[in-house]
Amino acid sequence: MSQKSQKWYDYIPHPVVLLLGILVFTAILSYIIPAGAYERELIDGRERVVPGSWKVMPSSPLSILDLFRAIPLGFKAASEIIFVVLSSGIMFGILEKSGMVENVVGTIVRRMGTERQNLLIVLMTFLYGMLGVLIGYENNIAMVPIAAVMTLALGGDLMLAAGVSVGAITVGFGLSPINPNTVGVGHKIAEMPLFSGAPLRSGLCFIGLSVLAYYNVRYFQRIKKNPSRSLGAGLDIKGLELSKPLNTYTISRNNAIIGLIFLGGLTIMLYGIFVHHWYINEISAIFLMISIVAGLAAKMNGRELSETALKSVAVVAPGAFMVGYATAIREAMEMAMISDTIAFSLSQALQDLPTYSSAIAMSLSQSIINLFIPSGSGQALATLPIMIPIGELLGLTRQSTILAFQIGDGVTNLFNPSLGGLIAMLSMCRVPFDRWLRFIFPLVFVLLFIAWIFLVVSVAINWGPL
Repeated sequence: MSQKSQKWYDYIPHPVVLLLGILVFTAILSYIIPAGAYERELIDGRERVVPGSWKVMPSSPLSILDLFRAIPLGFKAASEIIFVVLSSGIMFGILEKSGMVENVVGTIVRRMGTERQNLLIVLMTFLYGMLGVLIGYENNIAMVPIAAVMTLALGGDLMLAAGVSVGAITVGFGLSPINPNTVGVGHKIAEMPLFSGAPLRSGLCFIGLSVLAYYNVRYFQRIKKNPSRSLGAGLDIKGLELSKPLNTYTISRNNAIIGLIFLGGLTIMLYGIFVHHWYINEISAIFLMISIVAGLAAKMNGRELSETALKSVAVVAPGAFMVGYATAIREAMEMAMISDTIAFSLSQALQDLPTYSSAIAMSLSQSIINLFIPSGSGQALATLPIMIPIGELLGLTRQSTILAFQIGDGVTNLFNPSLGGLIAMLSMCRVPFDRWLRFIFPLVFVLLFIAWIFLVVSVAINWGPL
């Protein structure tokens, strides 16, 4: 390929190299940016920043040893997410080995007909989007491989599978009007009615998912017309594609039993999440329980179960590795003590801007901070106590400030290399991060533009608690 014909995505390095580059850049920043920290107070069991309390701390630039020590520390911090990737991989491997997933998907596609491919892609996009809205983010990891089987059965590729599942979950979760980690925490900090302002946020979320559904269908039509344009070319689809003619698929009694076991386990998981506030470790436990019971129902002996589990771990191990590797960036930032300095500097830069410009700039500053603090609730607790008073000085309502934060956090989650949940779900689709960037980056700008329109409207109407 000649130098002139190369496009921007041809310069994207391998994800392992990309993350190492970000780690090295963080180490360089630790020598340039002063160390600093806000005081924090414990409110309702969560630490949040005390506004106006930022102060310079003794400089702690990262040594070469610190740079590489951040990697095992990242694996330690991300151990729960790493294991949920492994456990969901084991569960899907056993469900796939039983034949249940293939037979159910094949039967659905056979009954709906291949002439309704576009409709199925739209429905899947909204279904996964609603999982993000209602259930959360990492909680949906186990559902991603099902999208892979479905899109391959429709004639798509693994990149389309990532678009309808990972993309939709991320957009739904990031723009959800009832996201407890962003909107919920933000409303508590702002002392506003919980999940108020839902109509405007719901409109933004619906339009975001609609644009994504159109984007997915457009990509599907493009690769059907010209398969050489597929971004999923060469990716491993073993165990995900249909293995027999579509008109031969039926759901056997054993398939139905295993399907009920899977759905029953998910029902118990959702009950635990909503009623008992279960999180990653409990979800991993449910996945393992489903794996054992489903394996026994499929009449697997101990050796078959063990070998299937280990083969499944081998498939998802690269993704699990990348989760820990990505978390090392956050650990490096904390060791260098520059996260609060970045948040303080960005908040200071907003103070002299006009009202409408400041709203958009605030969302951009939150996007930058999100690369260093990928946790939605963590970012809310670290920045909103600072941003809300600044927003009021600039003429922004608290509701608009929270929306600016939600946009900055939610949209950039689509390409945030330090977000462990994103890396984990992409691994379940077997899609490398560099290819994902090629697919999703054009959509990010469209979603940001639409979100900024909603943000400007919120400022224009002086958006309050309703």
